Amino acid sequence: MEEKEVILSLSALAQPVRLRVFRALVVAGPQGLTPGALAEQLAVAPTTLSFHLKELMFAGLVSQERDGRHLIYRAEYAHMNGLLGYLTEHCCQGQPCTPPPPACAAC
Repeated sequence: MEEKEVILSLSALAQPVRLRVFRALVVAGPQGLTPGALAEQLAVAPTTLSFHLKELMFAGLVSQERDGRHLIYRAEYAHMNGLLGYLTEHCCQGQPCTPPPPACAAC
């Protein structure tokens, strides 16, 4: 992962609503959530949610898929794991961490 991508991702997550949205999508797993379900779960106005989902998608943290008339948003686990890997790449003075941080492969 490039430093530019890391900065973009961390910037996107450095906002309370976007962090809550991303965490909700991680918890939802590979089936994802519709904007309506997210808005209800997080008590966020749909227009506000739409803005934050676009920012998360631009940062590569979230993907969108159309399922008939519905949009499904999902956390991008590969991107999340890449970000975590970048942040911990040189931890512990170059020695393997004990225990190593777990990676999530779409739960």
